[in-house]
Amino acid sequence: MFRLFILMMAFALSTASTFAKKDEITIQLIETSDVHGAFFPYDFIDRKPMQGSMARVSTLVKQLREQHGADNVYLFDNGDILQGQPLSYYYNYIRLERENIAASVLNYLKYDAATVGNHDIETGHTVYDSWIKATKCPMLGANVINNATNAPYLLPYTICRKANGIKVCVIGLLTPAIPHWLEERLWEGMRFENMMDVARTTIEQVRQTEKPDIIVGLFHSGWEGGIRTATYEEDASRRIAEEVDGFDVIFFGHDHTPHQSIVKNVAGREVLCLNPANNAQRVAIAEITLKKNTQPSEAQPQAFLITKRIGQLADVRQEKIDDDFMTHFKREVEEVKAWASTEIGTFEQTIYSKDCFFGSSAFNDLILDLELKITQADIAFNAPLMFNSTIKAGAITIADMFKLYKYENQLYVMMMTGEEIRKYLEMSYAQWTNTMTSPDDHLLLLAPTKNDAQRLGLKNFFFNFDSAMGIDYTVDVRKPQGEKITILCMSNGESFEEHKWYKVAINSYRGNGGGELLTQGAGIPKEELRSRIVWRSELDQRHYLMKEIEKAKHLNPQPHNNWRFVPEEWVRPAIERDRQLLFGK
Repeated sequence: MFRLFILMMAFALSTASTFAKKDEITIQLIETSDVHGAFFPYDFIDRKPMQGSMARVSTLVKQLREQHGADNVYLFDNGDILQGQPLSYYYNYIRLERENIAASVLNYLKYDAATVGNHDIETGHTVYDSWIKATKCPMLGANVINNATNAPYLLPYTICRKANGIKVCVIGLLTPAIPHWLEERLWEGMRFENMMDVARTTIEQVRQTEKPDIIVGLFHSGWEGGIRTATYEEDASRRIAEEVDGFDVIFFGHDHTPHQSIVKNVAGREVLCLNPANNAQRVAIAEITLKKNTQPSEAQPQAFLITKRIGQLADVRQEKIDDDFMTHFKREVEEVKAWASTEIGTFEQTIYSKDCFFGSSAFNDLILDLELKITQADIAFNAPLMFNSTIKAGAITIADMFKLYKYENQLYVMMMTGEEIRKYLEMSYAQWTNTMTSPDDHLLLLAPTKNDAQRLGLKNFFFNFDSAMGIDYTVDVRKPQGEKITILCMSNGESFEEHKWYKVAINSYRGNGGGELLTQGAGIPKEELRSRIVWRSELDQRHYLMKEIEKAKHLNPQPHNNWRFVPEEWVRPAIERDRQLLFGK
């Protein structure tokens, strides 16, 4: 009888455990972010295999759907998907009559929701409006407001309903710093409100009307830092996680920096925060276990309660390429390969973007030369947009143009005084160069580590390291910030005058306040920038650079040496040391 009692008790406990497990559901929430056109395992710029890519993400997503059931897997994209590869450019501007490749990829992989990034807005209304329309999943952006209606231009949130019965609410937000970088015609009719304020109001609305089981934040905004003004922060994900109660998981991006943490918010609740970084090399996965809420209350009205949350950043670089995915998009890949391989001219010598950091360089001076030729301006500004890019001597292709000029910026001509030009350069070189106290110091301002995926060992963003053409000047690295630049004369031999007005060729990112060289550096009020623009290109700057190379057919890029670091006896050995630290032998 005792044995029988023990067996019956064991059976009862086993049955209770089984029922308890049935009451629990584990779901997988997956995020991609800042894909930047990395759809296929082929780099159309360097014309070689690419690590990561959505072709490998597809393999992982298939595995998770098979392992956990399709109804227990949710797939989200966090914006900045429309720019970055020649493939994207081809569908954004050359083949507008076709469905955008970014929409085709999101639809093929059956995404559940997506947000819009700042580089998506940079493509202009024609491109991103048609992409949003073609994409089958909800496109989110609670703080992107339609000026005509004062309602969100995109959906503020979506409720993902699947057969498991769980209500997953996804709230999308976009960094509001876009007017700081992009001219208004690209976002005409819209405004971008403070993320913190909109997060609070949207959370309250969702809790009252939807009563979801999980609330997910999908934010195209970095962890912290970036541009800060009296009305907004560029990177507000950390503050929202800590100060806005209600989010269970926050997926974020924009800053291209892998991140995984759990923070406690103002109410003492845990928030899982994940960022997979860029170029589809990782995905962020939140594994959430829930149990049925057997005693709903006013405080906990939801049908399921979270019992466990686990986050991971899954590296997909070694995943098998999804053959079905590649077969489906074979025509698109081959067509763009052929287009990107089109020859447009020849260079006599190889040029290197890394030379831009150490003085006048053939790479940067070629761009500056062409800017002056296109605009007929007096002076031109440009910064290296690639850290370590090489364009080899010989035939130059369309693909090479994406190494020469990475972004779809327009080209402007702005009016600036000589004093403003000098102050602009002072800020540029202050971010770029150290104040040396001995020949043994570093020339460049270096970061403590190379872990930052955007700065790559430098203290500041190198796409703000502008140098100039049209003037001759020196940069004295012994002098403090604000006193390094001495402008000697115009490069044509004429005198340079601080109170004279000059026509300056500059890209649209900079011309709208990006990098703050015009506002903080030159001291031009933000609201005055627009009135300083006397000419703007209709198309992107890369287009005009390419047309100039096509016209010339044969070029021999050389450094103009119109500026230099001094004193040379300090600078020469410092350059060798810093070059080796950043780029190796």
